[in-house]
Amino acid sequence: MGENLEVVFLGTGGIMPTRERNVPAIALRYKGEIILFDVGEGTIRQMNTVKLSPMRVDKIFITHFHGDHYLGLGGLIQTMNLWNRERPLHIYGPKYTFEFVQNYINSGFFRPGFEVHVHELGETRLKFGDYEIWSFKVEHGVPALGYVFKEKDKRGKFLPEKLAEFGLKPGPILGRLEREGGIELNGRLIRLEDVTGPRRKGIKVVYTGDTEPCERVRLFSERADMLIHEATYLNPDDRGESYHSTVEEACETARKARVKLLALFHRAFRYIYDEYTEGATKICGEFGVKFIVPRDFDVLTFKAGKWEIRNLMEERG
Repeated sequence: MGENLEVVFLGTGGIMPTRERNVPAIALRYKGEIILFDVGEGTIRQMNTVKLSPMRVDKIFITHFHGDHYLGLGGLIQTMNLWNRERPLHIYGPKYTFEFVQNYINSGFFRPGFEVHVHELGETRLKFGDYEIWSFKVEHGVPALGYVFKEKDKRGKFLPEKLAEFGLKPGPILGRLEREGGIELNGRLIRLEDVTGPRRKGIKVVYTGDTEPCERVRLFSERADMLIHEATYLNPDDRGESYHSTVEEACETARKARVKLLALFHRAFRYIYDEYTEGATKICGEFGVKFIVPRDFDVLTFKAGKWEIRNLMEERG
C-alpha cells in the first residue's frame, strides 16, 4: 500500500530563500501525477533542477497568500504556456484565492493559453479517483488552510484457504467478485469480504502550511503516516508576535496525533541545518517522536509501511 507515492521537498525554508534552501513547495508523485502543495518563488527552477515536469501538474494547493507560499505560481504557469500546455490547471486555496490568482495572472503582458480553474475551499473533502484531498482551517492571522492527502483504503488480499472453501480458483471470477462486491454461485452468495483479509489502510500525509499550534491540526493528523508541520523556530523567544509554531509545539502535536513520522518544515533562515537539527534532536527526543528535518530535494518514498529517504541532488553527484 502506498508504494507509488513519493513526497519531494522542493523548498523547505520559510520567509525568504537562502543559498542552502528555497521557500515552501512540496510535490507529491502518485501514479504518474504530480500534485503541488504551495509554490514559493523559484519553484519552477527547483522542479527543473530535479527534472520534475510541470506538464504533469494538474492540481496546485496553496495554503495561504503570503509571498513565500505562492509567488512561484507565475513562473510555473508561464513555463506551462511556453511548452504549449492544453489541459486545464486547477488551483485550490482559502478565501480570496480567486481574487488573488486572477490579479496575479493579469499583472503583466501575459495570458495563459489554457484554462485556469480556481477553487476556494473551506473545510472540504475532494475526491479524485484513488485518493482524496481534505482541507482544514489553521491559525495564521490570515485565511489559511492545511491539507490531507488520503489514499483510499484497499481490499485485503484474496485468501487461498477461503477461496477453496467456496470452490473458487484464481481467474476471471475473482475480478467479477472484486467489481461487484458479491456474486451468486451454485445458489450460494459469496461476498468479497468472505474470501479476503482485512482491508488495507491507504497512506495519509498531512501538510499544515503556516500555523500556530491548533487543535484542528491534531484532529486531521490523527495516525497520519507523515505530518509535515511548520516548525519555524527552535526557541519560543525567537517567534515574537508571528503566527508560527516552534519545534517543541510541532513535536507535541505529532505525539498527541500518534503520527508515524514528523517532518519539521519552514525552518527560519536564521538557522543553519546542523544547528536546527541538533536542537530538534534534543527537543523531539523528549517527546519520543520519530522525525526528520528535510533538505531541499529530499524524497521520501513509502514502501512496505515505512518511509525511505534519499536526496535527488546527491544521486546526481
